[in-house]
Amino acid sequence: MGARCLALLLLHGTLLLLLLLPQLPLAGAATRYYTFNVKLQNVTRLCNTRAIPTVNGKFPGPKIVTREGDCVVVKVVNNIKDNITIHWHGVRQMRTGWSDGPAYVTQCPIQTGQSYVYNFTINGQRGTLFWHAHVSWLRSTLYGPIIILPKAGLPLPFTEPHKDVPIIFGEWFNADPEAIVAQALQTGGGPNVSDAYTINGLPGPLYNCSSKGADTFRLKVQPGKMYLLRLINAALNDELFFSVANHTLTVVDVDASYVKPFDTDVVLITPGQTTNVLLRAKPTAEAAGATHLMMARPYATGRPGTYDNTTVAAVLEYAPPGHIKSLPLLRPSLPALNDTAFAAGFAAKLRSLACPDYPSNVPRRVDKPFFFAVGLGTTPCPGSNNQTCQGPTNTTKFTASINNVSFDMPTTALLQAHYTGQSAGVYTADFPASPLEPFNYTGTPPNNTNVSNGTRVVVLPYNASVEVVLQDTSILGAESHPLHLHGFDFFVVGQGTGNYDPSKHPAEFNLVDPVQRNTVGVPAGGWVAIRFFADNPGVWFMHCHLEVHTTWGLKMAWVVNDGPLPEQKLMPPPSDLPMC
Repeated sequence: MGARCLALLLLHGTLLLLLLLPQLPLAGAATRYYTFNVKLQNVTRLCNTRAIPTVNGKFPGPKIVTREGDCVVVKVVNNIKDNITIHWHGVRQMRTGWSDGPAYVTQCPIQTGQSYVYNFTINGQRGTLFWHAHVSWLRSTLYGPIIILPKAGLPLPFTEPHKDVPIIFGEWFNADPEAIVAQALQTGGGPNVSDAYTINGLPGPLYNCSSKGADTFRLKVQPGKMYLLRLINAALNDELFFSVANHTLTVVDVDASYVKPFDTDVVLITPGQTTNVLLRAKPTAEAAGATHLMMARPYATGRPGTYDNTTVAAVLEYAPPGHIKSLPLLRPSLPALNDTAFAAGFAAKLRSLACPDYPSNVPRRVDKPFFFAVGLGTTPCPGSNNQTCQGPTNTTKFTASINNVSFDMPTTALLQAHYTGQSAGVYTADFPASPLEPFNYTGTPPNNTNVSNGTRVVVLPYNASVEVVLQDTSILGAESHPLHLHGFDFFVVGQGTGNYDPSKHPAEFNLVDPVQRNTVGVPAGGWVAIRFFADNPGVWFMHCHLEVHTTWGLKMAWVVNDGPLPEQKLMPPPSDLPMC
């Protein structure tokens, strides 16, 4: 399909000069064209106006609507001073790594005044994903939904909704996030937290200086109808609990993969995750009696003061709307900020359909096992011995690592170096498969918490079956880490608290119907095991989706070699690939 997309792109290249085309008829496989003009737009929230990067002047950005099997072609034009890339979060990008988007991993950024055409096919996915910038902290405002419908004629494996509605969680900063991260890197301390959470770009009525009308997202529903809420956590640094007052939610899809439906009052969603839930509106008699808040607040397991502990609200109201002032305002009950028991219980309920139409192709054997210890660490303050900074001590600054390696971003894109065979001086293929100095990961931290640095990768043979155990560490405090793997979905085969025990825990793995995801929360003070087949040649980023941890180095890359057959090889780079 990727080759077909490339041919169609050449055939219809002149169309890319036009503005965004209307949605094409959803009959059979199609090619869908979009133009993303990245430009500054004045936006006011919390009585503060900032010129923020947007796509086509929209915040959040425009949605992409496609079907499984379709080709998507997006021309991105950079009209701001910052370098830009766009990542199509969760899209498998089979053999089309040049369109994945993380800066200096699969491409050099799009520079000011330049453009780049992303060209990919939706393979074996249906549900909700999203797109966002993948340079520094620019994704704080550059994000939008990707809606993937089933192939034409295929029914949904759950009740057909009356309507579907994207619900995108974000964070609003009164200051420029690029200035915030720059200051944090300079001082070595933690960055300032956001000033508000948002739902579809709006902070809602619970914040000071927030207009209860214009600054609140309102979902209008009809009594008795079924609605599909497409939940997307596009927040920079916070996992979130979400609930709707007096309504039950039925989880049916996560990360564009169907799951066995289950009911819940609260959804936990980490940055980088998507969750589709069904909400049945109340019958008329019940609906007329109240206005219902939809609320989200953080699930925060790290150090106090390192997260925004506010609450965002939106309104669910019934048509025809009543007089809000005269109706009781119902609030949902949300778990405590550090409710790790709820987090574990919610994750345990997620199971793939594992049926003939949607089989669970989980690897039963493991060719390449890995054990990755993930967490925070330290590095000495720069300069002379008496230099001070604002990290955990006055002589250290914050950093983060996997297996004690804090990843240094290269200045040449890794994929380009791999494809041309010129990796020397760009990366080394010696990323450790396990910690070089094992310790009690969830117990008393070692005396030396300094990390090493390097641009180190793991090289995998094509189609190898891979298992990665991700172990949280208690260095500078146990904390949940949402780990995102580019280019693949993986199966979550096991999770637990404390230290992973290789002699005990594999016997408890679920190899029948494990949930399929692209982003998973490593439990605070615990571990999670994932498996996948390395069936996608290229270079694929894996990183914490808490942006502050990625900035500090909690990231690495996998290099997957070509297979022997033509359809198992990375496609050549496009002619308009940006140069560094």
